[in-house]
Amino acid sequence: MSKYLGPKLKLYKREKIDLYLKSKLIDIKKILNNKNKSDRISDYGNQLREKQKLKRIYCIFERQFLNYYKKSIKKKGNTIENLLFLLESRLDNIIYKIGIGRTILESRQFINHKFIFVNNNIVNIPSYNININDSITISNENIDNIKVLLKKNKNIDNSWFSLNKDKMIFNILNIPININKNINFNLISQLYSK
Repeated sequence: MSKYLGPKLKLYKREKIDLYLKSKLIDIKKILNNKNKSDRISDYGNQLREKQKLKRIYCIFERQFLNYYKKSIKKKGNTIENLLFLLESRLDNIIYKIGIGRTILESRQFINHKFIFVNNNIVNIPSYNININDSITISNENIDNIKVLLKKNKNIDNSWFSLNKDKMIFNILNIPININKNINFNLISQLYSK
């Protein structure tokens, strides 16, 4: 499977939730007004839709998602909580949650262009796993641009990281796990338990 390059609004219409792929707030009700199709879906179809929603929110492919699910099964504790922890600790998601990128796709672009340092090492892999007490810094050429972005994003929950505003160093205190209320995680576990 290759990267999806088509219109993002088609994904919004298909999943019927906000996937956070656009920097502007999307009014889902306006998109979903024309209902031409019937909404009867099989059990398998519902399970597949929930998995697709989660994959599209985190912008990952099927093989990556399956690997994360297998890792979450091997860990002790609740499988769904372990899966969410693995997805939330990805570098592209952390950059998005900090407020450096307006979307996960923009965060991935910052990482791919080598603007991000983790523990003073350049990281250009969006799926890099962030641990607690890691420090994330920005390349010197981009500090001014990131400061402007952070001033625009005032509604960021910064209880899980500390910020040195002069040097733009983010220290990760813990990994936030935000459970999306639009996704039924039980259906995802039922899909993979077959």
